[in-house]
Amino acid sequence: MKILILHGPNLNLFGRREPHIYGSVTLAQINDKLDALAKALGVEIETLQSNHEGVLVDKLHECIDSVQGALLNPAGLTQHGVSLHDAIKAMPFPVLEIHLSNIAAREAWRDHSIISPAAKATVQGLGWRSYTAGFRALVELLRDGPNA
Repeated sequence: MKILILHGPNLNLFGRREPHIYGSVTLAQINDKLDALAKALGVEIETLQSNHEGVLVDKLHECIDSVQGALLNPAGLTQHGVSLHDAIKAMPFPVLEIHLSNIAAREAWRDHSIISPAAKATVQGLGWRSYTAGFRALVELLRDGPNA
C-alpha cells in the first residue's frame, strides 16, 4: 500500500511561521514522524510540499494509478483551490484533508473549505498530530475496504 502526502503553500515554514498557531515542529519533523509511522504500519509513502497549486494537482494526476490514498494539507488553498478540489474529485482513491489548527475557530474567512466537499474526511486542530491521526485513519479505511 502506498499513500501520497501533500503539503500546500507556506508549510515549509512550519516551526517558524506563527508558532503560537502551528507549533514549533518543522515540516521535516512531521515527515519523519509520518515515515516512522508508515514503516511501523508496513505502508510506503511519497511526500511533496509545494507553494504552487498546479504542482500539487500535477502530483495527484501523476499518482492516480500508483497510490491507494492521500493526505493533503491544502493550507492557503483551502478557501480558493478550485483546481485542487477538482483534481481530488477525479481521484479513484480517498483523500483526507489535514489542518494543524482548527480552521473553524480562527478568522471567519478561514472556516469555509472548498476542499472539504471533495475530501473523504477532514482532520484538524491536533497540531502535527492531525497528520498522524489522519494517516492512521486512512490506513484503516484502506485496509477495511470500500464497503467497511
